[in-house]
Amino acid sequence: MTQGEAITILKTGANVFLTGEPGSGKTHTINTFVEWLRNSGIEPSVTAATGIAATHVGGMTLHSWSGIGISESLSKADVDRIASKEHIARRIQKAKVLIIEEISMLSASTFEMADSICREVRRTEKPFGGLTVILVGDFFQLPPVSRDREVKFAYSSPVWRDLSLLTCYLTEQYRQVDSEFLSVLSAIRSGNVEELHYEELLRRHRDPVELPPGAPKLFSHNADVDRINNTELAKLKSASRKFSMSSKGKDAMVEGLKRGCLSPEILELKEGAAVMFTKNSPQGKFVNGTLGIVVGWGADSMPIVETKDGIKISTEPMEWQLEEQGKVKASISQIPLRLAYAMTVHKSQGMSMDAAIMDLSKAFEYGQGYVALSRVRRLSGVFLTGLNARALEVHPEILEKDKDFRAASDAARDAFAEMPAAEPIGMQKKFIKAMGGAWFEAENDKKRSSREARGKPATGLPGRLAETLSAARDGKSLADVAKTRALAVSTIVKHLEELSEIGKLVRTDFAHLLPDVGATDEIHEALTTTGREPLSPVFHALGGRYSFETIRLVRLARN
Repeated sequence: MTQGEAITILKTGANVFLTGEPGSGKTHTINTFVEWLRNSGIEPSVTAATGIAATHVGGMTLHSWSGIGISESLSKADVDRIASKEHIARRIQKAKVLIIEEISMLSASTFEMADSICREVRRTEKPFGGLTVILVGDFFQLPPVSRDREVKFAYSSPVWRDLSLLTCYLTEQYRQVDSEFLSVLSAIRSGNVEELHYEELLRRHRDPVELPPGAPKLFSHNADVDRINNTELAKLKSASRKFSMSSKGKDAMVEGLKRGCLSPEILELKEGAAVMFTKNSPQGKFVNGTLGIVVGWGADSMPIVETKDGIKISTEPMEWQLEEQGKVKASISQIPLRLAYAMTVHKSQGMSMDAAIMDLSKAFEYGQGYVALSRVRRLSGVFLTGLNARALEVHPEILEKDKDFRAASDAARDAFAEMPAAEPIGMQKKFIKAMGGAWFEAENDKKRSSREARGKPATGLPGRLAETLSAARDGKSLADVAKTRALAVSTIVKHLEELSEIGKLVRTDFAHLLPDVGATDEIHEALTTTGREPLSPVFHALGGRYSFETIRLVRLARN
């Protein structure tokens, strides 16, 4: 499903589970939806499973929002007590749309506790008291922290079933553009890691003297992170400067913001220190994860950072806010930097990096290695100092559940694709009215006309496939088509395969994208000798001379 298709569904007011691989645009999609709600006069309640995720979205943890705090279970008396707190009751009564980020890290029990509070406050047995609920996350990433041996994901709760969620599984890739790297990540995600993929990663193993200066190191344990950061900063001979965080609001809320903020309460820097930005610049100068070196101090004594692209940025304090119903309840202010010598895999979740040094020799949790690797845009940016087998494992339960999520997403996409264009618009209007918002007719009609022109051509195809087919016919090469669509090459090939499956692709549509005759014949022969599935033996038989996408394209031409 494309981002546009997911946004159309979100705007109808359905309860939605928004998921997809790292880099597929979940955050962008939910931010677009939130902006639309606010423009319509509807203020969503934005929450997250962890403090770090909460700071990324400008909200609070679900634990704080619902009043359950650190409780692991609630009796009926506990529910009554929490629901009777005036500020909790007011917050939940005023809420209309509840968004929960990083749902993969929320246990079933916590999910159910928040649900029970909402039902009690809103005096209805509808799930979450009848709120529109949007769940965002990827269950292949880090699972809930549990004292029990058995991990119970949120989807295992009856509440998940009762919400009647529509699943929107984003399938396009915006972070990784390296086809070989994508094949490794896909193998980990599908539980099909072969010797070929393991060898591909081991080729990225580096000795300490070969590691790039300034690249962050990712570890599975906090002790390693603290040791590296302190040691590296101490090596610099320049004078140290410290920057203290300031805060506003109630102590409990401020403490929650501090725990989730990637910038430390006391930021100690020296000229020459390797740093990472911890927030997105409103002007687009940097993003959460941009790397650089402190090269000096401005007239205001603030750090000047030179990025890896040679751009010098004069920094200034930025705010992390905790909002409720559109009002800022607490805020902290700090320079959006942290030392970039090392950080935990957990704190890297949600970041995009050009390069990272990873010690995955002590990986102990399902998904840890997958999260670390998927932070980086291309395989050439991965520098491994250690790797164990657990780092390449994902939770076995998720492998099966993921098939259900994908099938449910396909069903939702197809159902909306078959609707007359006016029907989703009508659903959106009803949703806005029910939430007490305002529908801006001219603006939304304009967007609808534009979307119809782009996404529903005479072919009757879903927008994403129609646009790829058009680009494929016009493009001179596979890379050219991918650039036109601003998608990964692997996504383009996947679209062509889908078009072929539904009988909407002929060889002349993409024959010009195939490799030269000699290469095509060689791949043909390997496919005939080795077999069409899986492709790893074919890739290996060809000595890695052709990418998986090129092999898939030749295979497609044989259909």
